[in-house]
Amino acid sequence: MSLKTTIKDAMKEAMRAKDKARLGTIRLIQAEFKRIEVDERIDLADDEPRILAILDKMAKQRRDSINQYNEASRPELAEIEQEELVVIQSFLPQQLTAEEIAAIVSAAITESGASGMQDMGKVMALVKPQVQGRADVGDISKQVKAKLA
Repeated sequence: MSLKTTIKDAMKEAMRAKDKARLGTIRLIQAEFKRIEVDERIDLADDEPRILAILDKMAKQRRDSINQYNEASRPELAEIEQEELVVIQSFLPQQLTAEEIAAIVSAAITESGASGMQDMGKVMALVKPQVQGRADVGDISKQVKAKLA
């Protein structure tokens, strides 16, 4: 079953359970899918990597919002974003551990033959598809920079 179908089924379950918070977040996800399908004139039904990228982007937006709300002393808004983040992450694959990320980065550096910062794009091109939706690409970028420096 595709991820998009899983999300639709989760929406139906949230409706039946009258879970307004979860339902609202799932509707946000569905709206983002629909926006992309209309804007780009594509069908996301069979594009699993693209769906993961969208969910990953939405999760990153929530993490950024949480940080901003906490810095602005608005814990009630941060809590709402945190609840949305939990729902979004429930559709993402299991997150990678630090050791798994380090192994993927090392393998990509070896495979690409990278020798310095000028090769960072080659390394990231190999790493990004492997970690999409399973780790924060910003953190991985920092690790790649550290290893190439």
